[in-house]
Amino acid sequence: MTSGIHHITGITRKIQANVDFYAGFLGLRLVKRTAGYEDADQLHLFYGDAAASPGSLVTFLAWEDGSPGRVGLGQPSEIAFAIRPEAIGFWLTRALTQNIAMTGPAQEFGEPVLRLKDPDGIIVKLVGEADVEGPAPHVTKDIAAGDAIQRIRGATILSERPAETAAFIGGHFGFRRAAEADGIVRLAGDAGDVLDIRDASGFWTSAPGTGTIDHVALRAPDRAAVEAAAGRLAAEDAGDTNMHDRTYFYSLYVREPGGSLVEYATDAPGMTVDEPLETLGARLFVPRHFRADPDDVRARLPQFSLPGEERMSERDLPFIHRVHRPENPDGTAVVLLHGTGGNETSLLPFGARLAPNAVLLSPRGRSMDEGYPRFFRRLTAVTFDQKELASEAEAFAAFMEGANAAYGLDPEKTLFVGYSNGANMIGAVMLLHPGVIRNAVLLRGMNVLETVPAADLSGANVLMVSGEADPYGRYAGDLEAHLAAAGATVEHKLLAAGHDIGIADLDLAKAYKERVVG
Repeated sequence: MTSGIHHITGITRKIQANVDFYAGFLGLRLVKRTAGYEDADQLHLFYGDAAASPGSLVTFLAWEDGSPGRVGLGQPSEIAFAIRPEAIGFWLTRALTQNIAMTGPAQEFGEPVLRLKDPDGIIVKLVGEADVEGPAPHVTKDIAAGDAIQRIRGATILSERPAETAAFIGGHFGFRRAAEADGIVRLAGDAGDVLDIRDASGFWTSAPGTGTIDHVALRAPDRAAVEAAAGRLAAEDAGDTNMHDRTYFYSLYVREPGGSLVEYATDAPGMTVDEPLETLGARLFVPRHFRADPDDVRARLPQFSLPGEERMSERDLPFIHRVHRPENPDGTAVVLLHGTGGNETSLLPFGARLAPNAVLLSPRGRSMDEGYPRFFRRLTAVTFDQKELASEAEAFAAFMEGANAAYGLDPEKTLFVGYSNGANMIGAVMLLHPGVIRNAVLLRGMNVLETVPAADLSGANVLMVSGEADPYGRYAGDLEAHLAAAGATVEHKLLAAGHDIGIADLDLAKAYKERVVG
């Protein structure tokens, strides 16, 4: 049995910072970008050497703006990459000049080690391994072949049952006990990489989230070996296992006795099964089982730029938000405000179909109502928290002032599109802060202000779209009357629909956008 590490998977909160660290600072090659296999709205990036070799791969699931996790029991805690010992000085200087958090060098098991932290706080070790020779080190303009990362050196697993963890991994996946020191049992694989099992008795338990390592994947020679391992694990009642065809490898998942998730993955068919080596990582792969429109998935996923590419950095503004940049911008923008139960990604496919060449800006509501983000809370089905509504409208006005400056948006060529709670927010902002929003499409909107101030909305354009069967539709006329009384030009369309929106709403919004902002 050939044993070793196939890949290591972590979770990141900001994909651009992650790309800047792993592809930019560490010099790894981005070898694959996919939608998640469990969640199509989750971007999954693979980094590796120049040939995307098994044993060189580190991957990240993007939980954009997700909650931080907690490193603890039942979880890997460190990623280690192998470099040549003489390259330690290069990386020490590189970390210092690029302000990367670092400690060391120090000796661990007789090898020099630099400890770094990635932007999410995951510990990354650069280990000087004697006579290391990676299959295809990735060379960049500022990292020579002799200094480049050669492959994965190992990972550290925290366990309060270290002896059982070590026996499980050794017995099922071919690792052997190689050394022990300072509360760590070191297991070695045939490929030259290691797993350090740290006795973490008394530590707190782990919690999933950003800034944590999700799992370590170990190498299987072929699918038959994966299925044989599944049979052995089932016979030993070793816990739940599940097997998956991940297109680039076939694998099973199981938890070792200490609680860490372990994957067992085949080398074949590999990362080049669906795109040539020369252009590896250039296109997005969407797993077929979702039966999703790739354009819709692409619109919801966070965008990023590789080192050296032109970028529009996301700014720190009062609302968590997503910016989607088109390939051929036409100078217009669409701001999308979701309804209850949605988030900053929900309306991005709608926006991309509405205006393929517009910059899309989609904020997340900051109020939580029954576990869902909203732009302000409701007290009953048709009454709302007026104090929060006023404060959030003021915050949104400030957000748009910052966003216009940060992303170069022209208010005259920006269309605001809101659905349900988002539409209600747009209507409130227009009446409370005239001038912030000049062009709007309100899908299933209603008035939510108990006291409507005098406002001058002359020059503003509003399309309201209501549903004949919408139980809230009878409240739409009040908002229309207030906007028109303030001087806005209001069109109100009634569709044979309920509260949900569909293709008819999209067609109306698309035609309206062409008329009012181009």
